[in-house]
Amino acid sequence: MRIATYNIEWMNSLFADDGSLLDDGGWSSRHDVTRADQIAALGVVFRALDADAVMVIEAPDDSRSRSAVPALETFASHAGLRARKAIIGFANDTQQEIALLYDPDVMRARHDPQTHAGAPAFDDAFAIDLDIDATQDRVVFSKPPLELAIETAAGFQFRMIGAHLKSKAPHGATNRDEVLRISIANRRKQLAQAIWLRARIAAHLDQGTPLMLMGDLNDGPGLDEYEHLFGRSSVEIILGDGATTLFDPHARTALQRRLGAAPTTARFWIRQEKRFLQALLDYIMVSPDLAARDGRWRIWHPLDDPECWAQPMLRDALVTASDHFPVSLDIAL
Repeated sequence: MRIATYNIEWMNSLFADDGSLLDDGGWSSRHDVTRADQIAALGVVFRALDADAVMVIEAPDDSRSRSAVPALETFASHAGLRARKAIIGFANDTQQEIALLYDPDVMRARHDPQTHAGAPAFDDAFAIDLDIDATQDRVVFSKPPLELAIETAAGFQFRMIGAHLKSKAPHGATNRDEVLRISIANRRKQLAQAIWLRARIAAHLDQGTPLMLMGDLNDGPGLDEYEHLFGRSSVEIILGDGATTLFDPHARTALQRRLGAAPTTARFWIRQEKRFLQALLDYIMVSPDLAARDGRWRIWHPLDDPECWAQPMLRDALVTASDHFPVSLDIAL
């Protein structure tokens, strides 16, 4: 079975309010990319992936006037995908939902939000002292993680959590002092979200439940100069330690090579510096019992993956479709 996660930059801009595709020459929300070009590129990428399930990060908006599920299912039909059924959890106000697009012939998926001691439901609030002032702060998810109960056609049951953690970028800062203040505040909130997620993960692992955590964590070891203030990245917190450590080979490689080359899943243009920044942001982490099944992870990076590079149509589509690249896991379930 192939499971994937894919952050699609502003996928919402590709749909009208009724969920139909805006397959035309108008501009998408990607720089210098038309909606028709992004839709065509996404079709090429999804067909090449041919995944049984894709956790879509930045899925179309779900609100009073728009609905994510029919929009995604319209795209799946347009692209000719067997992963043609969509499901979301708690909708958010960012126009960037978290959704699973999956093949109903090989699995069943059910939104199944949980509450455990120390880890409330993800549409609730998490109490934690963010700034060591002996006062509990109230942390919320702007994009509540998607909690799913999955059962394969063969009867194997496991949990799947899709996540998109808070960005650390100092949006709105106008000077160096504001950059520092906002960056540190955002990192504190992101670490709190990671602690909240880890508490939910630990509860499932204590119950012996097989689990996958996937999505865009907006973090990784060594990504910014403020990390040393906090000791650990969000990725390390979510992975955990000891007998309940989650496994992701790309995260492990990055943690072992803080000063060397590491895998990357995203590529952003830095306008001020006139260069691209590459980063490892997207992960598929699995519980120890699933890690023992010898899965094969792959980052569909058009410049780093030889198979992607050797196929010009796929290579170009990956660059056009999004500023992130899919991550897949082939595993026997």
